Amino acid sequence: MFSGMISIKRILIATAIGAAALFTYNAAILAQPMNGFDLSDALIPEDKVFEGGPPKDGIPSIDEPIFVKIGVKPGLNVSEVKRLDDDDLVLGINLNGIARAYPIPIMNWHEIVNDQFGDLPVVITFCPLCGSGMAFESTINGRKLTFGVSGLLYNSDVLLYDRQTKSLWSQIKSQAVSGEFKSTRLKSVPMQHTTWKHWREQFPDTEVLSYDTGYRRDYGRDPYSGYENIETTYFPVEFRAKGLHPKEKVIGLEVNGQFKAWPFVELRKANKAGKAIKDIVGGKQVSVKFNDRSNSARILDKEGNELPAVTLFWFAWSAFHPQTALYSYNPG
Repeated sequence: MFSGMISIKRILIATAIGAAALFTYNAAILAQPMNGFDLSDALIPEDKVFEGGPPKDGIPSIDEPIFVKIGVKPGLNVSEVKRLDDDDLVLGINLNGIARAYPIPIMNWHEIVNDQFGDLPVVITFCPLCGSGMAFESTINGRKLTFGVSGLLYNSDVLLYDRQTKSLWSQIKSQAVSGEFKSTRLKSVPMQHTTWKHWREQFPDTEVLSYDTGYRRDYGRDPYSGYENIETTYFPVEFRAKGLHPKEKVIGLEVNGQFKAWPFVELRKANKAGKAIKDIVGGKQVSVKFNDRSNSARILDKEGNELPAVTLFWFAWSAFHPQTALYSYNPG
């Protein structure tokens, strides 16, 4: 009996040692840099970050963008602009007296454009998996940063990195999640996610990002064709969207730490009924403008200034803001 107890004790010790070794092995695996980035002290769960496939910079950012200015005189640059159909989607920015459009057919393949509006450096970002286009001032604490695509995803959303410090930044969180700038927030720049025709009608002298990017890509092919019609996502998210199709487009806004989303399906109902949409978010009065022809929305403050709202898929907004308020059209 005594010898049996010794055997059991040895088994328990061996099991404990094995478990400890396995834990150490797993911890070592988790501590391995992903695409060259150390996530051991990140603000987001390391086990919720996924490699999207391409390595760091495997999706190349556009760092020296070339623009075509239309509307200067009839016929100028028609050969360049004719590649864009009226219904093609663009990200549009009007800032410091400069209007620019960034075609989604280009952004699908590059995701980041490091740009400059006068003296203001701005980074334009697009995540095809979340349908989210966002722009940010790219000077942080007096330091001009340039951004690249890390090849990593959190909540199916692109993680950017800055080349100066290798800090990782979450696009939708608008915040650095690791590295020297960890916890630092990016300042958003208002942007429209609309059709080329609608943007051109608003800004007939707009510039548009040239297809002459310096890279050989088939910009006529959508690598994500059909993705927005299916309910599933390619990568896991922490919080599952409820109440709407996961890929329903919404426009979301954060004001003073409060979040609200307006689904396009509800905005379309209000628009058809001729009902103006006024709301209060975080103590701020706002109005939501929906254009049915371009299937696009904007949010303005009470002075008529455009706010830095974001158009994206419902699942993506819900994943990052699970406590969000949600607009629903009330015919009464």
